[in-house]
Amino acid sequence: MADIKITIIDREGVKHEVDAPTDMNMNIMELTRAYELAPEGTIGVCGGMAMCASCQCYVQTPEINLPEMNPDEDAMLAEAFNVQDNSRLGCQLHITEDMDGLVVELAPEY
Repeated sequence: MADIKITIIDREGVKHEVDAPTDMNMNIMELTRAYELAPEGTIGVCGGMAMCASCQCYVQTPEINLPEMNPDEDAMLAEAFNVQDNSRLGCQLHITEDMDGLVVELAPEY
């Protein structure tokens, strides 16, 4: 499997097109941390358990078919700040080949 391209817009509005491996079971939160696109301790605070919403992002490419939101993600977003219709938790979006070209914007830090 080959890497795909994902664009992550950081909290300062800077776009970063990054290579995302499809064979490591990584998620968008882990990818953001791997490329250091958010200050340490501000994303993935709960370790990717859908319990904190620090990895909330806004999906800018609705044409890309993402997996359905699970009940834990839905419940966490119901309590989070700055939620929009296109909000998802990055920790719940595991990278697959179908996500090639995905664009996400990191939600503001609380």
